[in-house]
Amino acid sequence: MNEEKSINLRFFAIALVLLIVGILLLFLGFNQGSSETVNKTETPQPSVSSTQSARISEEPIKGEEAEVTRVVDGDTIVISSGEKVRYIGIDTPETVDPRRAVGCFGKEASNENKKLVEGKTVVLMKDISDKDQFGRLLRLVYLKQDDGNFIFVNDYLVREGFAKASTYPPDVKFSKQFVEAEREAREASRGLWKMCL
Repeated sequence: MNEEKSINLRFFAIALVLLIVGILLLFLGFNQGSSETVNKTETPQPSVSSTQSARISEEPIKGEEAEVTRVVDGDTIVISSGEKVRYIGIDTPETVDPRRAVGCFGKEASNENKKLVEGKTVVLMKDISDKDQFGRLLRLVYLKQDDGNFIFVNDYLVREGFAKASTYPPDVKFSKQFVEAEREAREASRGLWKMCL
């Protein structure tokens, strides 16, 4: 009888120890998961794995602020200083070149750019070159949202099918991202990839 009680007590002790260890592991795992979540919230990392995250940056954007007074076409704007700004790394169908016909989806690209930035303050960032052969500023363009995030306008226009990736060295900082954005738009048949084939 004593031997049977001893075996039962051992099983009970082992079961109790396993239960305590299980509770501790569960508690430690829960706390570790919570701290990871907090860290992710405090330092968000933009990703280019989806349309939404690629065109919106949660990182602080540093550059020159300028008000967009006029949209020339899908990839060119005029800022309050009177200077024209040409978006780096992208090319939209033509709408204003008198030597060429209006390109397929050109008006749509121009209208989208107008809807996005005209009359708004944007942040302009230089890559390597300051100006192109026509005297236009060459810039990456970011539009601040009400929530404090920024739309990366160059990327947005390519990813949504309003523009194609167009790399002109030495301004190649985001060329791979723009090529990926174009591939995504083409595969999803967005914009010009649906209307102009």
